[in-house]
This record gives sequence, structure tokens and C-alpha cells, in this order.
Amino acid sequence: MSTTTTETTTTTPGHLPGHDALPSTMRAVVVHGPGDYRLEERPVPVPGPGELLLRTDAVGICASDLKCYHGAAKFWGDEHRPAWAEADRVPGHEFVGTVVAGDDEALGKRAVSLGDRIACEQIVPCRECRYCLEGAYWMCAVHDMFGFKGFDGAMAEYVLVPSRALTHPVDRTLPGQVAAFAEPLSCAFHAVERGDVGFGDTVVIAGAGPIGLSAIAGARQKNPLRVVALDVVDEKLALARKVGADVTINIAREDAVARVRELTDGYGADVYIEATGHPSAVPQGLALLRKLGTFVEYSVFKDDVSVDWSIISDDKELDVRGAHLGPHTWPAAIKLLESGTLPMDEICTHQFPLEDFQQALDLVGDSAGASVKVSIVPSLSAPTTSGSTTSAARA
Repeated sequence: MSTTTTETTTTTPGHLPGHDALPSTMRAVVVHGPGDYRLEERPVPVPGPGELLLRTDAVGICASDLKCYHGAAKFWGDEHRPAWAEADRVPGHEFVGTVVAGDDEALGKRAVSLGDRIACEQIVPCRECRYCLEGAYWMCAVHDMFGFKGFDGAMAEYVLVPSRALTHPVDRTLPGQVAAFAEPLSCAFHAVERGDVGFGDTVVIAGAGPIGLSAIAGARQKNPLRVVALDVVDEKLALARKVGADVTINIAREDAVARVRELTDGYGADVYIEATGHPSAVPQGLALLRKLGTFVEYSVFKDDVSVDWSIISDDKELDVRGAHLGPHTWPAAIKLLESGTLPMDEICTHQFPLEDFQQALDLVGDSAGASVKVSIVPSLSAPTTSGSTTSAARA
């Protein structure tokens, strides 16, 4: 199977100046089913009316990408639900790209020019269902989403932006992997919004991975009394302090419930945001919260979770809220990234070329905490020595 672009080219209306002909084929990761992702040659999409073509600058690998890869029922169905994810689809929903083709309608609608960089929200709303018509586009009943259902994602050299997609401009000077972090950051901001964080609150965030760190950064923007980060990896907890945590607790060594009660005169946390995806983090949060506290669940779980629901009702009368995607938070997330105040060099730990997508997926799945944010950058060339995790750009 070839992994190099052929010499055949095709012209596209509205092509980027200096790129008189775009290639007709591209390298792309293609989903053939759980555990079966392959690097293939695919035709470069040709944008139709109102559509844009992006050259992929970077695409992050999300925990949900990994759960989909491993066949979680949420994506591929089980005896209780049909499959949602689709085979023969290019994965990758956390991406930014440079506009290389599109008609005047598409460029004008999005107020962009050829050569500009944009990020796309992961969901492509139908604009017709009850939720879309009510303004809750992120809960669209059809729920088409880049890389999973309806539209190809960006683990490829190029990605098509349909007319229904939601896009946001991003500074072209940001490294691609940093710009692509707008997706997890916006999602975490939404989780923080769901927590209704107040100035006097103690906010506990479980997990210091990409979403947890983003939630810590978002909670810090709300300026509560204290932000507490939980994890089992000391290096990630150190990073949590750099993005805004006041207190860090390694739950492998400390009793988090007891420590939080000490911090809060015995009452417990006001807000708990679950960002680990591990079943044990759910009962932990119920125990950590004070009466009338707020539990925000963001994670996607691979396994079922069981809890004592009487804690939620009779014991504490908790407010339990879900959080999905990042509605209305993208501009704020992009602004924070562009400000340069977050330690993104330490957060975006690994970048891989397309050829090494399997190594990238495996690294995300490494429970030892060897990485924080892993991205694929199609412009990188395959490493010349084994074991390399960051490659040089193509000439």
C-alpha cells in the first residue's frame, strides 16, 4: 500500500494562490472497523457549492477516538443500541487546517480568505431537528460528526468542510498541534459552564489529562476560591498547577475525600467535574461533594458505571449534569490559546506523521501516563530512526 502522493493533479476552483493544482490523491487513515484502521490512498475531496477544502495542519487524538478504535458499544452498538460510528470513514475530529480551495459563497459565509486557518466544531448539525431549531445544535438528533458519522475527519492530508459545519478563525502562527487543542479546551470550558462555578466555590476536577487540564484552566478563568486537581501521575499534577490548580492530590497516595473535607471545614466540594473516563471516578465524586453540590460528568466511558443513587437523592440532593461538546465556548478557548499563557509545549507532548498513526493511538492508550496530548501532523515525515515520537517537517 503506497504512502506517497501520486503525481496526478487536478485543478479546483478557488484554489490557493501559488497552488495552481492540488493533488488528486492523498494519504488518509481509514476506519474498517474496531481495531482495524489503515493508511490508504484516497481521492482529495473536491469542494462543492458552499464547501471549503482544508489542508490539515494538525489533528489531535481524543480518548473517544481510542474508545471507538477499541470497539466501545457507544460507537459500535450492542444488544441495547445500534452502531453510531461508521466504517469506511476517515477519523479525526480535533483539527485545524488551512483553506486551500472554496467558492466565493463559502469564503464569504465564513469571512475567510484562501490561506487562512480555521478550526471546525466537531459536530455538523442538521439545522432541522427539534434540538437544532431550539438552538441546542450540539445535541442535534442526527448527530453527524467529523470522523465518526456523516463526514470524514482530518487524519488525512486534506479535509472537506461541508456547508453546515461551524468554523472559527485561528491564528496561523500557532503551532498546528496547539491550534487543534481548541477542541478539547472548548469542550472542557462547556463542562465548567455546566458547573455554574461561583467565586466562593471549591471546584474539584478529576483527571489531569487533556480534558482535565483544560477544565482546570477554564475553572481558573472563573476565579473560584480554590481549584483542586486529582490524578495518579505526579508529572500531570505538576502541570495542573501550571494551568491553574491551587491544590493537587495524588489519589494513589492520599485520601482525596478526607483531604477535600479538610479544605472545606468538613463539608466537601461545591463542584466536581469528572474528566477521567474511569468508573471509579464517579463514586469518588459523589463522596467528595457537599450536600446540594453539583456533579458534572464529561467523560465517555468504555465500561458501565454503578453507583448508589440514594447519595444523589436522599443523602445530598445533588445536581447531576452532563456536558457534551463545546457549544458557544470556541472563541474563548481560541483566545486563551492565542494569549500564550498556557504551557502548551508541555501539554502537546507528542506529534506523529500520518504513517505512525498506530503508534500515536497506542501512546494515547498507555495508562502509565507517558503522554498528555498526542497529535498527528500530516506535514511531518516518517522518522528515520525507530522510537522517534516527533519528526521533522517535510521539505
